[in-house]
Amino acid sequence: MEAAMPEPADGQALFVEYCAACHGNSAKGDGPLATDLGVVPADLTLIAAHRGGSFPRAEVLSKIDGYTSADLDGPGMPEFGELLKGDELPLDTGDGVLTPTPRKMVALLEYLESIQVAD
Repeated sequence: MEAAMPEPADGQALFVEYCAACHGNSAKGDGPLATDLGVVPADLTLIAAHRGGSFPRAEVLSKIDGYTSADLDGPGMPEFGELLKGDELPLDTGDGVLTPTPRKMVALLEYLESIQVAD
């Protein structure tokens, strides 16, 4: 039996737990800790709009797990990689290859993709 993919609502609960303090409940970068960071958190509702309407699944996963944080000046994203381990699901990030990805990361990805708006 194949495992069901997470729904955006599953990811929303994780977003509130792990991300809303900085990015805000609306994901617009206006969380209660945003002013203390020294850098404005990204408006996560505009990820696709800033990339010509395409949601970059692999890039977003890299940001969530902290893999690309070392490239940033300043505080950057916390490393959530260890917090988001667990059972894995096969995920196509857009290249046609199914990659084993932690369920919680897939859930966050599905949620973020669901809240995209036009610029």
